[in-house]
Amino acid sequence: MGFHMVKPKISTMNDLSKAIGVSRPTLARYFEDEKAVLPSTARKIKDGLAKVDYVYNFLATRQNRKSTGLIGVVVPHFEDLFYASLLESIEAAASAAGFTMITQSSHGDPFSQEQAMRKLRSMSVDGAIVAPLAAQGHHEIFLAAGADFPIVFVDARPPQPLSGSDFIGTRNTQSIGIMVDYLCRTGPPPVFLAMPLLNSNALERREAYVQQMHQRGLPEQIMDVPGDASSWQFERYGFEVMDAHLAQGRYVDATILCANDRIAIGAIRAANMHGLFARGTGVGSQLRIAGHDDHPLSRYIFPALTTVAQQVAGLAGDAVGTLLKRIEHGQDGKPIVLLRDGVLKLRESA
Repeated sequence: MGFHMVKPKISTMNDLSKAIGVSRPTLARYFEDEKAVLPSTARKIKDGLAKVDYVYNFLATRQNRKSTGLIGVVVPHFEDLFYASLLESIEAAASAAGFTMITQSSHGDPFSQEQAMRKLRSMSVDGAIVAPLAAQGHHEIFLAAGADFPIVFVDARPPQPLSGSDFIGTRNTQSIGIMVDYLCRTGPPPVFLAMPLLNSNALERREAYVQQMHQRGLPEQIMDVPGDASSWQFERYGFEVMDAHLAQGRYVDATILCANDRIAIGAIRAANMHGLFARGTGVGSQLRIAGHDDHPLSRYIFPALTTVAQQVAGLAGDAVGTLLKRIEHGQDGKPIVLLRDGVLKLRESA
């Protein structure tokens, strides 16, 4: 029968310094960056830490510093794989620059977004990257936070312009434009299935679609949707809207351009339920469905989704790079707007 030695608990860095025989400033440098001390010293510290119960207090060591080394990030939902990919890329870029990312979810709710921003203010982050909601009336929290630290908005714009803030996103006029162009060249002009008005992309992509249709001398066709649609459950929304129309025999041979891939995934599910994409038979309707975003699951559904890819790693790198410049040089100067083009991804659905 084995026995486990209980390690002595140490609460302060001063006590740790005495216990393992290394000065407190050297310990501080080690915890900041292991490579900042000699290899022999790093080994001595590692061996000493293995013999004691000590947890480095990251936040406490930064309370009296000008910089906390923290970057706050707020997204609408962690479960949305687009935002999960964006967070992963932001974390990699922030870590490479020596910063630690603190993530918050607004849960698609304006009150939660406000609480998330208040929490970042309480933690004295050096700056924040925010994918904002479209809700009006919460401009004040961004104003207050912007007085404490620089904010870079990513993916979607805030409901009202914020002085001194920057925006990183996808050029919706271009990304929707290349999709409309492709769909018009290869079949009937697309009907647009819009997304609920939950962020600025909802309006921008709809307007981009209308503009592209008018440029081709074609009438816009906006699919009827429930007037109270306001859920972030985009797959269910896409399924229910498409199912209702298909049940009435509408759009069975149409080309449908969905405002995002999650809506398109739901729409394809409805089409499959109605037998419009016949597996392996070569028989089926002329229905085509396309999306936007290149959601990680879009290539694995049936049929695989034709879409426009956003440059997620590029967006994250632009957002972190822009924020670090603001942290270093201040918030004066003209707001920075960096827009990346989308990339067409052709698959079986259209």
